[in-house]
This record gives sequence, C-alpha cells and structure tokens, in this order.
Amino acid sequence: MIAAMRLLTFQHMPCVAHVLQRTITVCLADSGFTGTLARCRKIEGHFKHSPSNTEELHKEQTELEQDKEPLIQDVSTRWNSTLFMISRLLKNQEAVKATLAKQKHNLTMLTTAEWDRLQRLETLLKPCRYVTELLGGETYVSCSVVLPALRHLTRIMEVSDDDPAYVVRFKAAFKKDLSQRQDALNHGWLRVATALDPRFKCLPRGERGGVWTSVEALLQKEPDRATPEPTEEPARKRSFLLFNSDSESEDEEGPNRALGRYRAEPTISETDCPLQWWSTHEGTHPQLSDLARKYLGSPATSVPCERLFSLAGNIVQKKRAALSSENVNRLVCLSNWLKEKQNK
Repeated sequence: MIAAMRLLTFQHMPCVAHVLQRTITVCLADSGFTGTLARCRKIEGHFKHSPSNTEELHKEQTELEQDKEPLIQDVSTRWNSTLFMISRLLKNQEAVKATLAKQKHNLTMLTTAEWDRLQRLETLLKPCRYVTELLGGETYVSCSVVLPALRHLTRIMEVSDDDPAYVVRFKAAFKKDLSQRQDALNHGWLRVATALDPRFKCLPRGERGGVWTSVEALLQKEPDRATPEPTEEPARKRSFLLFNSDSESEDEEGPNRALGRYRAEPTISETDCPLQWWSTHEGTHPQLSDLARKYLGSPATSVPCERLFSLAGNIVQKKRAALSSENVNRLVCLSNWLKEKQNK
C-alpha cells in the first residue's frame, strides 16, 4: 500500500502527533526518571488490584476534602498517560502517603527527591500534551500550527542554569530526537501552510525568502481569476502569538502583486479562524484563497481519521455485520453528535 501511494501524485503528510509521542517515549526510557516512574507504577498497581486498598484511599481523600478519584496507570500505547499518572499521583500525594502508612506492604516509598523529580517531569510533559491535543483537533485548522508549535517546544526544552543533571539530560535527548524525526516531515507543505495562515504568516528569517518564492510559483500554476480593487480596512493591533516567531516585519511588497497585497495584510488573533478570514477576503485575494483552502485544509495528524475508524469499529462488529452502509453512516453521525453534546 505504501509503495502504491508513492506512485500517486498526492503528497505524504506524516502524523506529527505520532512523531512527538515517539520522542517522548524514547526520552523517558533513557533518562533519570526511569526508576521513579517504576515505583509510581507499583504504587498505582497496589491500589488498582485491590478494591479494599482503593476504598481506604477514598476515605483518606474524603478526610482531606479531596475528590474521590482512583489513581491512573500509564500505558505505553496511550498518549500522555504517563503525564496523567504523574499528575494524579501528585494531586493525591498526601492521601496516598497516609493510606500506605496504615497498611502492610512491600512497596518502596518515594523519597522527597523523587517527588520533586515528578514535579519537574510534569512541568516538562505538560507542553507536549498541549501540542499533541492542539495538533490532533478536527474542528479547526491544524496544519499551519505544526512548525510554530514545534519551535515552541524547542524553546521550552532549552536548558537553564537551575536545571538538575537529569532534566538537562532529558531536554538534550528530547531536542536531539525530535530534530532527527522532523527530517521526515513534509516541511515544504508545512511552511506554505504557515505562510498562508493569517494568524502567523511571519516566518523565520532563514526560511522566509524560499517560502514566499514557493508560494509565488504555486500562484503561477493557479488559474487566473478577476481581482477587484482591495477595500480599505481599519488597522488592527498585531496580536502576540502563542507560538513565538523570530521573524521581522513582513510589510515589504513582494514581486508578485497578489502576494504583496496579502503580505501587507495585518495578522489576526490566534483565536480567529483562518478559513473564515479567507472566505471574507476571497474577493481581495481570489487566487491565494483557493491555494489557502488547499493547504490549510490538510490535517496535521491522523488522529481525526483514527477516531473515525475506532468509532466505526465499535459499530460494525461481527454481530452487526449485516448493517447497510446507510445505517452505518447514521449511527456514526449519531455517535459523533452524542459525543459533542457530552463534551459541551
């Protein structure tokens, strides 16, 4: 199948979320957190495999005026589960200590230094979870966010003077592994998508010229459309983007008139929808709007497709193999509607 897809004219877009999660897995396996995480899993298993132990934990949580909630076990194939395990354990630290102090067990308790390690690891993994969930969305544009998001993670993983040796080792391994895996991404597509997103539009200085040249070449391949005179719009205050960029001002006029008009447009808020912006400004930028829909409509990850396949797999089973395609579609749409209603 892979060989067949390579023969087609479609461009391959690797799943960025898988790339990021693989980097996290590799770094956790080769860092100073391995022993601490192993003890966390044993503590979690102590409560998970015994209803009586769990009930005692709930009593301690009630006495401490905390919510009754079980501990979470991480799973190697479940994204961000290590972070969820750590966060839940840190949240219930006092309840866990009090419960284990009253029980007979062979567990090795976490030391003060190890609790501190968990705090630091939680701080390191939270931005990774945010980026994974951001890129895995299906109701908004995500392709153009990939490069700013990865630059954001790279800046977060910069070593500081206050970092202990095991954090320095984790950050160095993370940056090295992620950099190597980024080579497999479709950077040409991602750069054009970022340039055509009016929320970002600004690019790193070293990439800017090549990207705008690529966009200009793509414009020349687009069929000509009548271009009305641009209308005057009130100036907007340039918003501070969540993902910082090292670009300079983009006010200079490009060689291509259509491209120059777009580059002169002010950026929009990161909370605004770029597709809605292009729909509103289609008359001003007719050629670019077609190009933008093509590039911004590409998902950054395979997560939306996997969600759909998982949902369909729960509906079409051996006992329900006789379902017609129309009924399958109805059930999938109904399940999606119920899921969205629950999330609201």
